[in-house]
Amino acid sequence: MDRETVGAYDAGAAQFAKDWHAQPAPVDLHALVKRFFHPNGRTADVGCGSGREVSFLAAAGYDVTGYDASDALLEQARFRYPRLKFAIGVLPDLAGVPDGSFDNVLCETVIMHLRRPQILDAVRRLLAILRPDGILYLSWRVTDGADQRDSHGRLYAAFESALIREGLDGAAVLMLDDEPISASSGKKIHRIVARKFAR
Repeated sequence: MDRETVGAYDAGAAQFAKDWHAQPAPVDLHALVKRFFHPNGRTADVGCGSGREVSFLAAAGYDVTGYDASDALLEQARFRYPRLKFAIGVLPDLAGVPDGSFDNVLCETVIMHLRRPQILDAVRRLLAILRPDGILYLSWRVTDGADQRDSHGRLYAAFESALIREGLDGAAVLMLDDEPISASSGKKIHRIVARKFAR
């Protein structure tokens, strides 16, 4: 992950968590999870932040672990949801997360915090931690033109969805590949749901 971005999340974790939990529920995301994810499957939320979607997934019956690159955000997640599972997980390598571990992987608006050369590796790694026939939900904030940083210093990389599709060469893109406005953040995102090929 981009170090300045992780530093921004570490420095402002409490306020970021407060803001995220004050946003409307991401009902569009929840509907897609229920539509595509393997029910009750072992699930990873990569880039879980303060744990809001980990809580949703656990309540929906998934055996879920939340991963994040920010120690301070994980502290917020553990404080809010002490009975749920959280661990350090840093894209693109996700060191310590074994291949073929999960039935479902959620990666919601995270990969745009990587520099462009790392994005392809990150997508391939997200597929690698899935079991055959596993489902990946992947979304990112859309940035037009050049890379940008916000007032906190967080990186928002600009890239085309073709880069993501290149990383998904071991999977079938399902019915979803669009650019809606997020029901939660109000920002334009791109989202893809893919199924890893069975062996």
